[in-house]
Amino acid sequence: MSDVRYPFTAIVGMADLRLGLLLNAVSPAVGGVLVRGEKGTAKSTMVRALAGLLPSIAAVDGCRFACDPAAPDPQCPDGAHDGADESHRPARLVELPVGVSEDRIVGSLDLERALAEGVKAYEPGLLARAHRGVLYIDEVNLLQDHVVDLLLDAAAMGRSYVEREGVSVRHAARFLLVGTMNPEEGELRPQLLDRFGLTVEIAATREPTERAEVVRRRLAYDADPAGFAGRFAEDERALAGRITAARELLPSVVLTDVALRQITAVCAAFEVDGLRADIVMARTAVALAAWAGRTEVLEEDVRKAAQLALPHRRRRNPFDAPGLDEEQLDRTLEEHAGPEEPEESAAEESAAEEPKPEGEDPRDGGPEDDGPGPDGGGPDGGPDNGGGAPAPSDAPDGSAAAGPEPEAPAAGEPVPRQNRGGTPESAPVAAGEPYRTRLFKVEGTGKGAQGRRSPAETDGGHTIRARRPQGRLARLHLSATLRAAAPHQVARGRDSRALVLHKDDFREQVRQGRESNLVLFVVDASGSMAARQRMTAVKGAVLSLLMDAYQRRDKIGMITFRGATAELALPPTSSVEVGAARLESLPTGGRTPLAAGLLRAHEVLRVERMRDPHRRPLLVVVTDGRATGSRDAVARSQRAAELFTAQGVASVVLDCESGPVRLGLARTLAARLGATAVTLDELRAEGVASLVRDNRAHRATATRKAA
Repeated sequence: MSDVRYPFTAIVGMADLRLGLLLNAVSPAVGGVLVRGEKGTAKSTMVRALAGLLPSIAAVDGCRFACDPAAPDPQCPDGAHDGADESHRPARLVELPVGVSEDRIVGSLDLERALAEGVKAYEPGLLARAHRGVLYIDEVNLLQDHVVDLLLDAAAMGRSYVEREGVSVRHAARFLLVGTMNPEEGELRPQLLDRFGLTVEIAATREPTERAEVVRRRLAYDADPAGFAGRFAEDERALAGRITAARELLPSVVLTDVALRQITAVCAAFEVDGLRADIVMARTAVALAAWAGRTEVLEEDVRKAAQLALPHRRRRNPFDAPGLDEEQLDRTLEEHAGPEEPEESAAEESAAEEPKPEGEDPRDGGPEDDGPGPDGGGPDGGPDNGGGAPAPSDAPDGSAAAGPEPEAPAAGEPVPRQNRGGTPESAPVAAGEPYRTRLFKVEGTGKGAQGRRSPAETDGGHTIRARRPQGRLARLHLSATLRAAAPHQVARGRDSRALVLHKDDFREQVRQGRESNLVLFVVDASGSMAARQRMTAVKGAVLSLLMDAYQRRDKIGMITFRGATAELALPPTSSVEVGAARLESLPTGGRTPLAAGLLRAHEVLRVERMRDPHRRPLLVVVTDGRATGSRDAVARSQRAAELFTAQGVASVVLDCESGPVRLGLARTLAARLGATAVTLDELRAEGVASLVRDNRAHRATATRKAA
């Protein structure tokens, strides 16, 4: 790889990304930029090119924290810098690897030397190196949440803290924060998205001429990096000079009352949580004015600031796509474009308006329409799942002989159609509204990535025991260390109040928290699910479990089975948004190859176990337990289930059988899997709580009667 960076001005297109990066270069107080886009769109190339445009900085010689000679950090761990020599160097670009540890980010303290020798030995981390430069986080959505929290806290406060067993170090950490992510690989939580100042969505151009120019320039750069960079050297110098000029103009820019009112009105109109959006929009609008060479913020600055700062703050749940209604934005800006009217004038104008007849507008307190609510039926707007009897079968165990299933659509259902393979299928139905589900977890203690589902040994959580350090001592168990050293003090010649500690005395904490798991859904999409109008409720249940997996930081995968085969509809991923989209478009129809679905799930888990041996799986089978395609279909599915039991895979069976007469095949399958079996009604967290309350009340009544 060449040491010559690809020129920033040589990148084709990407106007919003270019502007977002430049605004942060002008005013790092904007809060950084998150770049969202598909793979292969030059996200990393543009970020790395930006570092070459930043002005060089003056730093104190020998200071590991790049202190500014004009205003050195009084808390710098390298001590006071009065009269120290200085030197100039380019602003650094520090890249954060995906698997980075907390100690590598904030720095590490040598606790053994601190306790045994009284020496505060501190090794700076990446935050110290990024001070006054650029911190670039590629695939930020793949980092652990606590690591992202730590980075964003440092970016917001401009200071990094290291606390270990009473030993404390702090230093300045002000940097331009840039994160990139591919949404297909998983989303950031809305709370973390909000901490990024700006967000830019990018996608590769579909214009052939523009794509050809991108390829042409890349090939020219690969053939002669220095020569290619030389062609754009003048443009690079001009752009760097414009950044410097905008930085110098920034303190002179005036944010007028009209512009500020437009900013706050826009944030209120879009119902953005908190006030961070208002502050970021104000800073962005000021930076836009400085970038344009003006000393006053205009409406066009406010509009562009809203387009960059608000879309990612509009998400209310993980299935919402970031976005902004441009028409609503224009209306709000127009309504608040003039000077604010005095309260008395506004009151007089309001009083002069002709009152409307009572009852015409529900907001006036008049009578309202008593028609049906928007949900159109039950209290939760969902469909009725019961009432249907199971379809007849040719065998007492519920299996059926090979051949088409005699199931006709009920009134109001979509008419079955034929897919390319000849399997009858119905058009996809919408999912029911998601709800909070009960918690399913993997028993035992794992060692997977931090999450919120199953017990595991993690970096966080509560301390459960002590052990000898495995590598560098990071989490000292003080009492265990003292107990290990105490019996040896006389033999070691202790002659003062200080303990004599040896390396073998140190003990580290073992903490138990929660891990994330791989939740693999195996969903029955056969004709039996569609014929009883259950798919809306089933999809709502799976969507609810997807929401739960998102909140617990799990990876998810989805297998569907229908017709004659099973399909891996969603390979294991961290993106529940993709899972929700695949679920929404899932058609139904055909036979029920349950065994094929289970065998495909077994193969997927085998491959994932090799890729990530520490991530424990949770299998969720969504079925009524019926199996068709051959006379021994049910027996084959039960034999396939025993493969998971032999490997100790934690499983849940979501029993979708409905109607007054039930065969109980799903619960038989659950017994073969060693799984928990729950119905759609039992899946709801509030339903479980109600069952517990009823059970307690029944026991209390029985106790009183016995007394």
